[in-house]
Amino acid sequence: MLKAAELGRALGKPEYDAAVSELRTSLLKAQAELANAKFPVVVLIHGADGAGMNETLNTLSEWFDARFLRTEAYEAPSQEERARPEFWRYWMWLPKAGQIGLFLGSWYTQPILERAVGGGKADHFEQALARINDFERTLADGGTLFIKLWFHVSKKTQKKRLKAEEHSESTRLLVTRANWQHHEHYDEFVSATERVLRESSPEYAPWTVIESGNDHYRNVTAGLTILEQMQRHLAARRVSETPRAQPAIADPTTLLDRLDMSLALEKPQYEERLAELQGKLGSLARKLRKRKRGAIFVFEGSDAAGKGGAIRRLVWALDARQYRIIPVAAPTEEERAHHYLWRFFRHLPPRGRITIYDRSWYGRVLVERVEGFASEVEWARAYKEINDFERELTRDGIVLVKLWLQISPVEQLRRFQERERQPWKQHKITAEDYRNRGKSFQYEAAVADMIERNSTEYAPFTIVEAEDKRYARIKVLETVCQRLAAAL
Repeated sequence: MLKAAELGRALGKPEYDAAVSELRTSLLKAQAELANAKFPVVVLIHGADGAGMNETLNTLSEWFDARFLRTEAYEAPSQEERARPEFWRYWMWLPKAGQIGLFLGSWYTQPILERAVGGGKADHFEQALARINDFERTLADGGTLFIKLWFHVSKKTQKKRLKAEEHSESTRLLVTRANWQHHEHYDEFVSATERVLRESSPEYAPWTVIESGNDHYRNVTAGLTILEQMQRHLAARRVSETPRAQPAIADPTTLLDRLDMSLALEKPQYEERLAELQGKLGSLARKLRKRKRGAIFVFEGSDAAGKGGAIRRLVWALDARQYRIIPVAAPTEEERAHHYLWRFFRHLPPRGRITIYDRSWYGRVLVERVEGFASEVEWARAYKEINDFERELTRDGIVLVKLWLQISPVEQLRRFQERERQPWKQHKITAEDYRNRGKSFQYEAAVADMIERNSTEYAPFTIVEAEDKRYARIKVLETVCQRLAAAL
């Protein structure tokens, strides 16, 4: 098989046709193996204007089986995309396991444009690259193979190609004023590009630079690079560690044991405070919408701790058009085919709106950890992944409120039995709930680790003593109001 390194920089048509015949067969074979290997491939196609990126994208699309291929050409963010966190638009288009995604442009486009043309500050550029490295690292740790191609042309060749495209009937509309503006800033683009290639080429997501003066050479080199990296990744792909449940442990002493579970409110005091806080929350929510800030309320807690009741008292004060409640259950087949954070990105609120998660991404370090649905390597690295994810949310202006509702084992059993007796509550109780009680020590240890590692300055956890439902609902409302007021 011909290797990318063996190609001459100028490839004639006979050599090109011969190479393509073998290359297409090999690419289709690797694509078929990918479907069984169950990891996604992300191919980023970047380069200077006039470097033939669009032509190569179209050529690669013809060479692969379209049924297992996603292609996307990124332009300036739409109004919907600008209303959400920076990486939301890219998470939405990520290929699932077994698929290849061809991206023309990506998360690198805007930082490079701002630095080369917009006069963006050097420290902002560096910060953007750091966020990109964290983003790619999270996906690579989850199994994604990154193949990043940078197409290079000289300034002279760029000018020649832009003029030729302007004079061609089929391509003249593709050449815009922005292309010529970029040409005027060619040296600045080269400088920004060199910084990107130097600082965003880790072992798990390196750049490959392809000289693009010759169309045949560019297309075949791109195809061979993709093939070689896929074959290498397929060959090196180790069988994932078999997920193992957390071993039984002795009775732990955790921060949950130090809670004062006797805290309670009498009904008159509760009703007075409830009305006051709901009124305050309604006012803060209107201010949130006016200032175009998003908010996320994360509800986690023991089974039967009263999350649903607290959520109902909270949304009573909100405009139904402003919020969404996302009840999180076991992932669907489609969700399992993506990174575990993907399904939560789908529901991130636009600016001015609120998303309420009834259970959340913390399932990775709780139920998936204890029940063995995630390997120790997977759940251990999730603490940092979640912190990075939440840092991006808050950096974008989202007000993130995280609550853990805690009840004692005795109160939990009482509530389970009450649910069994009352017909309208029987749907809330399952055999799984009783089974989980047998692992209470493991769950409490996991909760303590979660709160210690994921209660950050920008997204702290609030523990709610929920033995008394009235007290818990008021503390939830107080916490939400305090966090919103501080942010606004």
